[in-house]
Amino acid sequence: MHTVVTGVGYTGRRVMSLLPGGLATGLSRPAFDLDKPPDRLPNIPAPFNLLYTVPPRSDADGDSRLRSLLALLDPLPNRIVYLSTSGVYGDARGALVDESRTPAPATQRAQRRLTAELELTAWCDKKEVQLVILRVPGIYGPDRLGLERIRARQPVIADAHPGNRIHVDDLAACCVQALGFNAPAGIYNVGDGDHRSSTWFTNTVAEMAGMEPPPQISRADAETKLSATRLSFLNESRILDTSKMRDVLGFRPRYANAEDGIRAGLVSQEP
Repeated sequence: MHTVVTGVGYTGRRVMSLLPGGLATGLSRPAFDLDKPPDRLPNIPAPFNLLYTVPPRSDADGDSRLRSLLALLDPLPNRIVYLSTSGVYGDARGALVDESRTPAPATQRAQRRLTAELELTAWCDKKEVQLVILRVPGIYGPDRLGLERIRARQPVIADAHPGNRIHVDDLAACCVQALGFNAPAGIYNVGDGDHRSSTWFTNTVAEMAGMEPPPQISRADAETKLSATRLSFLNESRILDTSKMRDVLGFRPRYANAEDGIRAGLVSQEP
């Protein structure tokens, strides 16, 4: 089965590297720009499955980029795997969250992803295309360990909420699993199952990298010292239940212990 990867960025590149040579087509800027879509897609061997990793525009409602791609699909894929965000759940006050929970996005960023999920679900139902939605938490790995923030001595919250994350190599492998013929369609929470806080994560990165840990501040002080974007992540609290990913999709992360993932990320860090 041929695979089309739309968005060959941090995650998409790794998915492409896991697919058999000659059986994958990558669509990405500048050759393929969904903000200025072409009249047609490149010739793609049928049948094919499609992985969509492109985030929505931040200056529009919904996902105009996804709509542009859907309008170009002819012939249709057998299956679409869409990378969404666990942010669609909003603040669960530390509760365990599975896929049956009603989404309640607290930010415009998460609302755009939920709107895209709903529109894509309706489109796939109408076109009889299988759909897998992966609700993804924070992605880390080489060059995404927050080393610049640690060097800059940016503070972390002392009483941070439980964390949800996944190593980029695990996410790529999960995407490949979801693209597989036998993978059941549906919505899956994705994560490593290691829910230690973002403060633990940052301090562990600093320790393993031989750096001084960042200063810690209270949650009250964070309201004036951290950016609105960082606060939007830190103020929401939930624990992702990833049992469906493991038991139904059949995927188990290699880096279930985030310490192993951090160590691997530091080894692969680009100079």
